[in-house]
Amino acid sequence: MSRLVRSPIEVIAVLAGIGGVMLVLYAWHLPPFKTSVETTDDAYVKGYVTTISPQVSGYITDVPIKDYKLVKEGDVLAQIDDRIYKQKVAQAHATLDGQKAALANSQQQEQAAKAGIVSSQAQIDSANAALKRAQLAFDRVTTLVSRGVSTTSDSEQAQATLQQAQASVNQAKAALDVSQQNLTTIIVNRASLEAGVSGAEAAVQLADIDLDNTTIRAPQDGRVGEIGVRLGQYVTPGTQLMNLVPKDVWVIANFKETQLDGMKLDQPATISVDALGHRKIKGRIQRFSPAAGSEFAVIKPDNATGNFTKVAQRLGVRIKIEDGQPLADQLAPGMSVVVSIDKDSAPLPEPRTGD
Repeated sequence: MSRLVRSPIEVIAVLAGIGGVMLVLYAWHLPPFKTSVETTDDAYVKGYVTTISPQVSGYITDVPIKDYKLVKEGDVLAQIDDRIYKQKVAQAHATLDGQKAALANSQQQEQAAKAGIVSSQAQIDSANAALKRAQLAFDRVTTLVSRGVSTTSDSEQAQATLQQAQASVNQAKAALDVSQQNLTTIIVNRASLEAGVSGAEAAVQLADIDLDNTTIRAPQDGRVGEIGVRLGQYVTPGTQLMNLVPKDVWVIANFKETQLDGMKLDQPATISVDALGHRKIKGRIQRFSPAAGSEFAVIKPDNATGNFTKVAQRLGVRIKIEDGQPLADQLAPGMSVVVSIDKDSAPLPEPRTGD
């Protein structure tokens, strides 16, 4: 017959067994401990880290900024020796002046050529008038010779005058052709001179850009990282001088695929920040990753060979930090956080921004 009263050890063992079962149920979020809140500690603060590099080469003459300082857009971060670039600007302007002078000279030559054409045309008109007079004189002398009134010598002289007048007409026409060809040449060369002016203007603009690029400025507001450039250092385009971290940050929380069911855009999220004593910051779901993290790996896993062990994949969820939270100003890219999302919560009514 079984005993109605069990020993204390048996009671403790039963209670311990019940406690262990309850602990397992709680750990795996199984009934009666099933919850709608999903949490992950695989979450980090992210931000755009901009590498500051020069666009021209030269020696650094000034580094007015210090490590980890706040800067505003347009603040000078470093200065490259600009003496050579100033001379290049002056040289480009001199070349432009020369090209403009050549173009102006061409315009003067065009006016002179047009005046020459007018003069040649006038000479043709004058030569034609002289030819007409010589022709009339020759015809008159020929008539007189036929009547015996004038001598053969007069006829020969009139004929010579007529031939000379004809030669003058031909010479004037040739001069007109030369003037017209000269004008055509000037007009054809004009395009080359205008292109030369345009090229010189572009060279001036490029020289001005290079000179302006000797002053390296902050592209936006933010905080600089460690200053890697030193006074007197020779730098080339692409040399990493420092990094600039803007104030705009967000959180990427990597949830298991089994946790995502029920999550929606704009659902509120609670962010616990390790570096701030696990104090809480509010956020909202902004976007979901289009693929699991393994799909973005350089070497993707091959599950077609060997033994297969199913592992829950993780997908990134981008969390937007809600505005108006003083603690948010202390967030920095790379910080570790813990993100919790209640899948039963309704999406926040405010429209999403920063997409």
